[in-house]
Amino acid sequence: MDAYDKKAVDDPDKAHLESGKNGHIQIEELEGAHSAATKEHAMPLGTAIKAYYPAMMWSILLSSAVIMEGFDTILMGSLLAYPSFVNQFANTATADGERQISAPWQAALVNGAYIGEILGLWLTGLAVDRYGNKKVMFGALVMLEAFTFLSVFGMNLPTQLAGQILCGLPWGTFQTLSVVYASECLPIHLRGYLTSYVNLCWVIGQLIASGILVAFVNRVDNLGWQIPFAIQFVFPIPIFIAVIFCPESPTWLVKQGRLDDAMTSVRRLRNQKVTHPAIPEAEETVALLVKTDKYEKAIEEGATYRACFTGAVNLRRTEIACLTWIAQELPGVVLLSYATTFFVQAGLPTEQAFNMNVGLYALGFVGTILSWPLLRYFGRRQIFVSGQAIMFFILLAIGGAGCAKQSTAVSWVTGSLLLLLTFFYDITLGPVTYAIVPEIPSSRLRTKTTVLSRNGYNIACIVVGVLSPYQLNPTAWNWGAKTGFFWAGFALLCFLWSFFRLPETKDRTFYEIDHLFEEKVPARKFKTTHVD
Repeated sequence: MDAYDKKAVDDPDKAHLESGKNGHIQIEELEGAHSAATKEHAMPLGTAIKAYYPAMMWSILLSSAVIMEGFDTILMGSLLAYPSFVNQFANTATADGERQISAPWQAALVNGAYIGEILGLWLTGLAVDRYGNKKVMFGALVMLEAFTFLSVFGMNLPTQLAGQILCGLPWGTFQTLSVVYASECLPIHLRGYLTSYVNLCWVIGQLIASGILVAFVNRVDNLGWQIPFAIQFVFPIPIFIAVIFCPESPTWLVKQGRLDDAMTSVRRLRNQKVTHPAIPEAEETVALLVKTDKYEKAIEEGATYRACFTGAVNLRRTEIACLTWIAQELPGVVLLSYATTFFVQAGLPTEQAFNMNVGLYALGFVGTILSWPLLRYFGRRQIFVSGQAIMFFILLAIGGAGCAKQSTAVSWVTGSLLLLLTFFYDITLGPVTYAIVPEIPSSRLRTKTTVLSRNGYNIACIVVGVLSPYQLNPTAWNWGAKTGFFWAGFALLCFLWSFFRLPETKDRTFYEIDHLFEEKVPARKFKTTHVD
């Protein structure tokens, strides 16, 4: 970086930083980096909230883009059982003449968005390095507004599939930038809350979609499914405004050598009226970012996708980030998308089944909020490992219910267990994954590693999404609740992996996390190992 002079390389304790754009920014000593790290550790939570509420608000606004993805994900899965949607798009029938969308097309519609997201995520990783978070987010919002027309006005299955794939492109951007921006703009004591808030946005989107589906379930004309899709035109408007005025990530600005702009961004992310000895000065924060960036340059080949797999350290970090997100999907979460089907089998009218679906996502909302105090007291690793164990036992119970003689009572038991699965998923695996993934990579590879890990998740979703219609559809394998046994096996595998491989990153600066990985500290010793 041209902001570092030769003295910084030879004597990091006496380093000076300078900006080649707007004069000189003097940081007397790189002891400022040490001071910033020390103050972040000592900063009380209440002080952090008061001092960094502007950063919290910007992060919340940008993360709200994920509401749109959560909205459409549950929308398409639920529309497959929606009377007006089935009336328009049904292409097969059961033995007793009931019209349905065939299992292959169900799988295609549910997975179409994931295909688009894989490409969108990949392009985001390349574009952010060049253009920054703000410009890429703005472009993604414009794309979503344009592609939503296909979902609203497409009158055949191929057009609906095209709409899902194309809308997946900007959703991939939202998935990446929401967690990266939150992790880079907040101090360590707030980082977990704002990254896990992304999961709450997902749940909010699902909750809104469920409520809207209840409102239009009795309409049998095309407006019954077109209006829910058209509501997506409204979501991007407030986020457009937020993107225009929000500060750029100071970490990205430091990587670009724009230290003046990074200093300005740090000041905008903090309430300057709040003073406390444990609040780092802007110069100290930028010094820590520069020190971290230079350290990572010294141990990495470059900020490329290839670098994520180069060397044992980067490969380990990529493995942990990718498998964490994959392990969020594999323990039977897909069954939640089919909760309405189980409620219908329990004898509920279609409208009441969708009402129960609203209750399911309301439980998810409560669970995510309850996860925040758990994150503070137990950290990431313990919650994640415990969540896998809990999911395993609930899935075994669901599979056991499927072995019983089918009746209304058994369907009610299955539906109730799905409610329980939702609650524990959203208090453990759901939110904590968003806290873990952006903390595992190095700062220089954070966006690309997040892209790779989320794409691993999307690929897992595609596989799961292809299997599930066949497992549950009465015209295919018709496993019903016995599917719980299948996913319980994966929950057990995920538990074993996370117990031995997932490290604890709670209350660690990114520099400390870099050091722990570089020293090859075992996952179970991350929490107790001291870093000077």
